[in-house]
Amino acid sequence: MKTFTSVADIGSLTEAIAEARAIKADRFADASLGRNRTLMMVFFNSSLRTRLSTQKAALNLGMNVIVLDINQGAWKLETERGVIMDGDKPEHLLEAIPVMGCYADIIGVRAFASLTDKKADYEEQVINQFIRYSGRPVFSMEAATGHPLQAFADVITIEEHKTKPRPKVVLTWAPHPRALPQAVPNSFAQWTVAAGYDVVITHPRGYELAPEFTAGATIEYDREKAFSGADFIYAKNWSAYADPDYGKILSTDRSWTVDTRSMALTDNAFFMHCLPVRRNMIVTDDVIESERSLVIPEAANREISAQTVLKRMLQSL
Repeated sequence: MKTFTSVADIGSLTEAIAEARAIKADRFADASLGRNRTLMMVFFNSSLRTRLSTQKAALNLGMNVIVLDINQGAWKLETERGVIMDGDKPEHLLEAIPVMGCYADIIGVRAFASLTDKKADYEEQVINQFIRYSGRPVFSMEAATGHPLQAFADVITIEEHKTKPRPKVVLTWAPHPRALPQAVPNSFAQWTVAAGYDVVITHPRGYELAPEFTAGATIEYDREKAFSGADFIYAKNWSAYADPDYGKILSTDRSWTVDTRSMALTDNAFFMHCLPVRRNMIVTDDVIESERSLVIPEAANREISAQTVLKRMLQSL
């Protein structure tokens, strides 16, 4: 596997889940696979789970790890072509990327959406430049439009806790004080549909996601109907996708906060969220602290999804 940016790159999802289970059962079975190989993790944005879990996964495989935070201790990087570089960015990404490739065998990139330029965001200009110019296998640690490592971990978690072959999985919008990208909900919808679940997406009107990510899911504007009989509730905020409101907050309606009353509509559903979470905006304390909350097992599985991807990339070198 030379690139990993979406569910299409993983091949058979059934086989990938089986491989992830085997890795979880023995995380150090392939500890020599990454010997004398180097992973470079490049962060244009902040991270906690992604940084820790991916670094741990690489160490499990015996890799060396270099972490580069572009915002601290590195030159500010220009990302646009044709710009007269007379500002505060002394280096261009087009020189920086092949230099990084000289020092690494595999590169992971984390670069969020701008939420100001829809065309640039959905063309994935930053990570695609790494894929084109680094000369190395490249994987997404969250890009402008997707977060495949998170979605892979989410599917692993659902597989571990489902009690029926085709559970009802509900992705629900919830309020947030800041405008957030569509990356996590995009990937969650795409991966859960690929897993064969009964996927329902519920949100206020105006928050429709890009149809290429939600194909195969049911869109239900009636939140109570969406929650009815659900086996898993996945809460997430995202800003508007459709023009002319791209990147905007259209609502902060607190009635969309996941609480005990709304969870009572479900079939004793598990609660999921990618973290970090704004308590009592996205979800109430009692729900996230309940025994049906999977946010910690979900976060733990980030190590497993990352290790599965890195293992496959190492095998392709």
